[in-house]
Amino acid sequence: MSVWLNPASSGFNLSTSEGELLAVSIRVEPRRLEALLEALALVPFPINPQIHHGAETVVEFPAYRNRVAEVERVLEACGFAPQSLHTTTMLEEIHDAGGVQ
Repeated sequence: MSVWLNPASSGFNLSTSEGELLAVSIRVEPRRLEALLEALALVPFPINPQIHHGAETVVEFPAYRNRVAEVERVLEACGFAPQSLHTTTMLEEIHDAGGVQ
């Protein structure tokens, strides 16, 4: 028996007037990490990134759905591929992090 709710069917969400809270992840080559962090500093809202190193570096942070387009614009203006950015709902991210399948 699992104590986790299925986020897709629970009816719960983490939303405000700026939309649902999302987990944003950006994959970047390690040598471009500094440039990515400088680009994220240009986004018009505060970002406190979590950085995961490996063959590819992944930078993660929360953002509301209505603000993701601002991140995409800044990334594109700074030469990052739009497909490097991925989002999932924060509830799904929390659910997945709990190891529940």
